[in-house]
Amino acid sequence: MTSNLHIKAVLQALFVTFLWATSWVLIKIGLQASLPAITFAGLRYFIAFLCLFPFILIDPIHRNTIRSFSRSTWIQLTLLGIMFYAVTQGAQFISLAFLPAATLSLLLNFSPIFVALPSGFLNKEPPSIIQWGGILLSTIGAIVYFLPLNIPSVQMFGLTIAFIGVLANSGSSLLGRQVNHRSGLSPILITSISMGIGGSLLLVVGATTQGFGHLDLVQWLIVGWLAVVNTALAFTLWNNSLRTLTAVESSIINSTMLPQIAVLAWLFLDEPLNIRQIFGIVLVGVGTLIVQLWRSSPNPNKVGYRAVSR
Repeated sequence: MTSNLHIKAVLQALFVTFLWATSWVLIKIGLQASLPAITFAGLRYFIAFLCLFPFILIDPIHRNTIRSFSRSTWIQLTLLGIMFYAVTQGAQFISLAFLPAATLSLLLNFSPIFVALPSGFLNKEPPSIIQWGGILLSTIGAIVYFLPLNIPSVQMFGLTIAFIGVLANSGSSLLGRQVNHRSGLSPILITSISMGIGGSLLLVVGATTQGFGHLDLVQWLIVGWLAVVNTALAFTLWNNSLRTLTAVESSIINSTMLPQIAVLAWLFLDEPLNIRQIFGIVLVGVGTLIVQLWRSSPNPNKVGYRAVSR
């Protein structure tokens, strides 16, 4: 019985990573159809918030918890919403307008490294030799991927925005872990409220600066699918799988998004990769996984907040 439950959790988590990987393809298709990037991101996360929030309202425990929020809790959730949704996801949507999906995915894969270094030193647990090896391997992989470094100027702008997104994603993970561990709030409360704040901010900024463009039926279907299935439903399934999976297992499964995005971009976006780029992606993926496994090894059953690209 336990074995069947574990297999079900693994398959469920893998399905969620597939949904999140398809998000990149759908976002690119929407952007190519001239959907304004910031407004697009705002619509996705605000609608996803509208899908999740009713489940909070019908639960008296969640309602009472929200009423008892301290000022500090509201500040932390607001900061999390701004960092992870408004900045990280906004940067992701903007950079996808200028970069191939696999390139941005590779860059975002460095987030765990930017998380591991400061958190390790703050906890007086400096990186081990193995972890430094993973960081070096990921760095070499990125260099191999971008060789011979003749990056077009348009992509340079996308890389700059992507780097801002990586830093914001890393900061979100650190802040989210702090909120998760110290506040005692349920994951659905943390995600829903921060998503509502960040999604609303994205939508207001996008509508003010970019407008809504012309959304036809196909574009509304893309927005709706991303919001309802790839965000609200996927989040619920992912958290359900974390009840069974260890942190090590969830880290390994989450790392499969990098090759999934590369394959989907090749199949549906006509973004092929040469042997050198594939080798670079493999090095980055392995290096990042080493860093994550090292961080998870002291307590393999402990699952903290991870800001993952959805």
